[in-house]
Amino acid sequence: MSEIKCECGHVNPEGTILCEACGKPTENDQSKEKLLDMRYEGSARRSQTYNKTIIDKVWNFFSSVKVGIWIIFIILVASSIGTIFPQKDYINQAIPAEMYYEQEYGFAGELYYALGFHDLYGSWWYMLLIAALGISLVIASLDRFIPLHKSLKTQRVTRHESFMKRQRVYGTTVVDEEPSAEIEKAKQGLLKRKFNVREEDGNILAEKNRFSRWGPYVNHIGIIIFLIGAMLRFFPGMYVDETVWVREGETELIPGTGGQYYLKNEGFIYETYNSESSDEIFNSAISRAGEDAIASNFQTNAVLYERKGEYILGAEPELEKVKEHAVQVNQPLKHDNYALYQVDYKLNEFKSMSFNVENKDSEESFGTIKVDLLNPQETYDLGEGVSVELVNYFPDFTLEGGEPATKTRVPNNPAFVFRMVTPETPEGEIALVAIRQNIEPNGTNQNKMTFAGVETRNVSGLTVRKDLTLWILGAGGAIFMIGVIQGMYWNHRRVWIRRNGNEIMLAGHTNKNWFGLKNEINKALEHTSISIPVDQVEAEKAQEQKIEKKEEA
Repeated sequence: MSEIKCECGHVNPEGTILCEACGKPTENDQSKEKLLDMRYEGSARRSQTYNKTIIDKVWNFFSSVKVGIWIIFIILVASSIGTIFPQKDYINQAIPAEMYYEQEYGFAGELYYALGFHDLYGSWWYMLLIAALGISLVIASLDRFIPLHKSLKTQRVTRHESFMKRQRVYGTTVVDEEPSAEIEKAKQGLLKRKFNVREEDGNILAEKNRFSRWGPYVNHIGIIIFLIGAMLRFFPGMYVDETVWVREGETELIPGTGGQYYLKNEGFIYETYNSESSDEIFNSAISRAGEDAIASNFQTNAVLYERKGEYILGAEPELEKVKEHAVQVNQPLKHDNYALYQVDYKLNEFKSMSFNVENKDSEESFGTIKVDLLNPQETYDLGEGVSVELVNYFPDFTLEGGEPATKTRVPNNPAFVFRMVTPETPEGEIALVAIRQNIEPNGTNQNKMTFAGVETRNVSGLTVRKDLTLWILGAGGAIFMIGVIQGMYWNHRRVWIRRNGNEIMLAGHTNKNWFGLKNEINKALEHTSISIPVDQVEAEKAQEQKIEKKEEA
């Protein structure tokens, strides 16, 4: 590193434009006749100084604001494309995602799946974009914050004449009387305006609201924390958002708990409004919708169990009762950072169906079989040489290309292919039996299957939530808003007063709201003989307009 030593004795890092101590421009200042660029106090930024090693090049790439904006733009475009088709959690789970997108949306769906847009927020490349944005924010912030903080911390009260003259707000006054008395009056005026005043050799630096300069960096910290929270959602155990369907009387493993918790549905309650039990205000709505059409309550009487011992796949777990709770809308069951919300239900789902085996001609019954629709048997023995074999089972029957198939594994529309064996028909007779359908291959069967009854039960749909990142997201959002307020409602203002013999030089700078700065300087100088400084930008514009008017004339 080559360093730059100023005439004031301060040693500046390579790449410095303005001396960190006195503000004198260095040889790196290429615009000697223009006003000074005070965004980073002319400090040496690493990204503008070094470009030799691979580390320098990576640093310089991510420190660029343009690169950060492009990363944000790409993330926004990717997020927009991710809304064209539904994400994988919202498609028909009975069909593999790869087949679903191709069947539903053709080549566009196939490409959508291949590029990972079906699981956008969990895809590796989307995570890389989020990480790249975080890296860009960190590097861009460090590249600017560290030299700016160092320059403001190192700044001296007495500033170089060239520094003063090249400020936007600048003025000089020749005082006949003792200049120190006028400077003291100006000091008192600045103190009344809540400036922090430092003195050195009769010179003054008045400063206020320096903390507002850190607003953008506080924003960046908030965004970085928010991004960390968002990325932590993809780490196991940090975030769970699953759905579990539990049938009455059954116990199901709660997804997302690592096999630790189970839920039993002891009963599902569905209640509706009716004109007799409702207030008058609801009567008109009930009459339009019809009796029993508007739900007043649906709840799951749930029992939470915790597994004892290690989780062994396929083995019956040993469960210990934890708690009971009536899960209703907005009244979740909560335990160990998990919350189970009542979100959906299904009434009267088929549980089992019963069929009679009968002779067509005599209508003699050989017996009745009962088929469990979730766990059917392969063979049902009725004795005396009569049995029924379940050849095929379609829980959600449909025809695809003339062939029987099932849309889902849920018994919404069950259909069966039975082989009926009797002493008269030892080779068996085939029949397809569905709701209101009994189809024989050639219509020559001696026996038939007739519907004998059905059992139903209710099914409760619960959402399982766990979010250990919520406080991180909240903290990031709060810090971001603090940075917004910090940088928006305050501005960093500085006023330098330097004595040069009988001449008083005054300069001012702010990062925004120049009108406010000039107004404060004017009020601070009310009881002094020091001239009001000039806004050199406005003076230059006025001069240009004057020249233009002369040329037009």
